[in-house]
Amino acid sequence: MNVLTDAESTVLENASGSLNFSLNRRQKTLIITGICSALLIGIIIAAQLMSNAGIATNFSQQNLAPSWAHPFGTDWLGRDMFTRTIKGLAISIQIGLLASSVSVVIALVLGMCAATMGEKVDAAISWLVDLFMGVPHLVALILIAVVLGGGAKGVIIGVALTHWPSLTRVIRAEVMQVRSSQYVLVSRHLGRSRRWIATKHILPHLLPQFFVGLILIFPHAILHEASITFLGFGLSPHLPAIGVILSESMGYLAAGMWWLAFFPGLSLLIIVRAFDVIGDNLRMLLDPHRAHE
Repeated sequence: MNVLTDAESTVLENASGSLNFSLNRRQKTLIITGICSALLIGIIIAAQLMSNAGIATNFSQQNLAPSWAHPFGTDWLGRDMFTRTIKGLAISIQIGLLASSVSVVIALVLGMCAATMGEKVDAAISWLVDLFMGVPHLVALILIAVVLGGGAKGVIIGVALTHWPSLTRVIRAEVMQVRSSQYVLVSRHLGRSRRWIATKHILPHLLPQFFVGLILIFPHAILHEASITFLGFGLSPHLPAIGVILSESMGYLAAGMWWLAFFPGLSLLIIVRAFDVIGDNLRMLLDPHRAHE
């Protein structure tokens, strides 16, 4: 029987530790979240650093297929599709973040009011949630955008007013659970006011749900923004938005210019998936039952 030396045992222990580290779910989650976050931040920075010369009309380079000089090709006006796509993604990210933030704030306020201000307020907010959830998002978005005259303002307000109901229910349930906890009951018996309990006990408990909800609402926000822009009810056609790019490219697909829709659409899906991954990972990291796996 072979006997391992001390040096060999140390090597095996180090290898085993490295294997365990590589299989650590928390480490993998943090790395993947960092990569996705770096991708999104990189797109925003790249859009700011890119010159507008790439989206200027240049008839000498129109309808060029993808190449090293133009990775996403050029369109019928000679505009570089890579530059247009990056700038369009940056616009979608900015609008999505702003609309998602407003929507999450609405959900936070209504969820706390429903759980802390009595049965009548709870019934009214629950009825409002059911009403908004009964109307398809896209239909409500189009109606709101048309009423507000379209543009970025109409898109942001429309997305913000149609994406809060589901998160409101989650926050209401969380607040109801916190209200029945022992430390809240003790504070209430000690004479603390509702406002003090809400700001000192309930609100800090809801901050993780706030950030996770923001990240999870964002993909729906940018997809709906691109959808109503594609239909002509959203952003101005003069902006290099993804919805505008996809809408304009529909008339040229039959001519074989497939790259006009393929690369912008694929890039949008990658961005949406990146935010989905970040949201799922944050939810896992903030879950006390799964955070140390």
